[in-house]
Amino acid sequence: MTKRLALISACLLSSLLAVSAGAAAQKTPKVEAKAAEPDAKAQYKIVTASERGTYIVLGRDLATWIAPDADIELESVPSAGSTENVFRLRYEPGVKLAMVQSDVYQAFLDQAAAGNKEAGRLIHPLRVVLPLYNEEIYFVVRADSPLNYVHEIKDARINAGPLGSGTALTTLTLYQAMFHAPLPKATTTYLSNEDALLKLTGDKSVDVVAIIAGQPAKLLADMKPEAKDLIRLLKVDPNQPASKEALKTYFPATVYARNYPNLLNDDVPALAVKAFLVTYDFNLQETRKYLARFAKSLCQNFSLLQEKGHPKWKDVELALPELGAGWAYYPVTAKEISACRSARKAQPYTQPQYRGSCTPQETVLGLCTR
Repeated sequence: MTKRLALISACLLSSLLAVSAGAAAQKTPKVEAKAAEPDAKAQYKIVTASERGTYIVLGRDLATWIAPDADIELESVPSAGSTENVFRLRYEPGVKLAMVQSDVYQAFLDQAAAGNKEAGRLIHPLRVVLPLYNEEIYFVVRADSPLNYVHEIKDARINAGPLGSGTALTTLTLYQAMFHAPLPKATTTYLSNEDALLKLTGDKSVDVVAIIAGQPAKLLADMKPEAKDLIRLLKVDPNQPASKEALKTYFPATVYARNYPNLLNDDVPALAVKAFLVTYDFNLQETRKYLARFAKSLCQNFSLLQEKGHPKWKDVELALPELGAGWAYYPVTAKEISACRSARKAQPYTQPQYRGSCTPQETVLGLCTR
């Protein structure tokens, strides 16, 4: 991530830090709860994103297929998105894992390097468990919109996503990278995806809705065939100068029509951002023990996760590639994943038996209460 991205991210991230400063100032750095009783299951949370997004389903998958073998009862908790997740992982008791977008993580690091002490307090104790996959960035417009490509959104009224969300920071960063100017305050809104789509198709006070989610994104996948008469997705033209600027930070992607049969007739060229599973630099022996078990279970049950979980797990590689400057893996989980991967290469894999209390269907549908 370049120095220019630090400047790109500064505006929104600084405002997010300011919004949260009052609450954060009243909080102290995370103090771990009393260790669980021997042989008791640990009660942990993973903070994700919207109820209708991909992150929360991935969290439920981890709760169903990975956590039981680690003697953890893991609750997948909705949130406003990546930026809120950084705060909650840093300060909220019980939160041991979080989903965070790569550009949000980097934005905090850049702000810390630039002298923002609150950003430093938030991000420096965070550690990566596993890089996940690329999340697609969708730009939704009305079916009758004159816009066809992402590079045409410069003068549009854009909904960037809720304040505190990774979507909002990514939208700001991407817009600035493309047009070398901040999102105009007068024409930018920060509504939820659902509320913004209602504005887009209802009173038409919004022209473009930015949505970030790994495909298939539930919000878009659940739409009825009539949706084609109301909305469509903008395409990315990689040959346009603005798109070339965006591709210096983000990744080329394709939104596949097969994932959204009620919305798309053809595949749509798009952009993507990387998703990460992160934790805190926990030092309490009991917490380290449970997170080590979690990492070992993640490795041992990874093929089961890919078979039974969200389709996005098929895009995840159980590997620990080199991270950018300022990033670090959590040593406890990294050690277990590395050792487990070595052991799996040495002997045939035997699929463990599922020990959870909910069926996969109940978990994915959000009907699992444990």
